[in-house]
Formats: sequence, C-alpha cells, structure tokens
Amino acid sequence: MQENTMDFSGKLLIAMPGMGDPRFEKSVVYMCAHSDDGAMGLIINKPTDELRFSDLLEQLSIPKGPGRDIRVHFGGPVEHGRGFVLHSRDYRSNQSPTLKVDDQFGLTATLDILEKMTRGSGPERAILALGYAGWGPGQLEGEILQNGWLTCDANPDIVFDADDGSKWARALQVLGVDPLTLSAEAGRA
Repeated sequence: MQENTMDFSGKLLIAMPGMGDPRFEKSVVYMCAHSDDGAMGLIINKPTDELRFSDLLEQLSIPKGPGRDIRVHFGGPVEHGRGFVLHSRDYRSNQSPTLKVDDQFGLTATLDILEKMTRGSGPERAILALGYAGWGPGQLEGEILQNGWLTCDANPDIVFDADDGSKWARALQVLGVDPLTLSAEAGRA
C-alpha cells in the first residue's frame, strides 16, 4: 500500500465553485486529521440558524454562567448530534484527551470544555461545530485532484473570526486568489 504523501491536517480546505454538493458550497473546512485511513474536518463558516449556544446548554443540562456566548456551526454532514470545539492551544481537557492538531489548534469533544466556557474559563478562542466532514481513504485526495478544493495554511484570525460570511473570500486571499476569477472547470496545462 502506498503511503499518503499529502497530509492536510491543520490546513484549510476552500470549496471551489461548481463542487456539486450544496452542503459544501463556499465552505471553508478546517482539517483536524488526515491520514491513509481518511480525513476529518469541520466547516468553520456555516453557523446554524436553528440552534443557539444557550439552547444547546439547556439541552445538555449545563447551567449558563457569566461566560461568553459562541455561535453554533454546522460542522459537516456526518454525526449531526455530535459536538466538537475547535480551539486555541491554551486549553487542555482534564477529562479526555484534547487532540493537538498543530501548535495553534486543538480539538476537544467533551462536555467539560462547554462547562468551562460558560464559567468564563476554557480556551481564549473557540468555535463550536455540530457534525463533521469526513472522507474515506483517498477520497479527499481525489476531490482535490478533480478541482473540488483549494488548500491553504490555517490562520487563527480567519478560523475564529465571528464574520463567517467573509471567511471563504479571506481564505482565498491567503492564496492570492480573487473569487471572481475562479472557474468550476478543471484543466491541464
């Protein structure tokens, strides 16, 4: 078996026009893990309209405290009922391992992070996502080769910014790409 030479862990995927899947239209996906076994990421620019953080806390029987209110995002089409907190590396869970994605980002999927955030502690910067985007072995690489995604380094200012509507264009700007010049067609030079 050939070893995976592409590792997009800690990178951003930027959906190309004409992707074909409306769930990913103009999506920016933070890649949490990528290996020969597949890939997992969180859509970071699609807030949910139907669920607020306070509603989620109530459903989970977590008392609302003096902490900040954060937006709940649609993280992807897999396991909608499962929550993930993508956060700055200043936080580490005591109850279960926090996945260290890289030097800037961690991922925690336990209730203790929500409890700490409601009390005003927890990570300095965070985004909450329900569900995730997942790819089987070789699937993501195939989508990239078919012009489905562009990739760039993850910038915490883009990932954690409250202005979700600008994240797609800002991620493209990291690559020096003007959204108006993008084509849905793949080509070979």
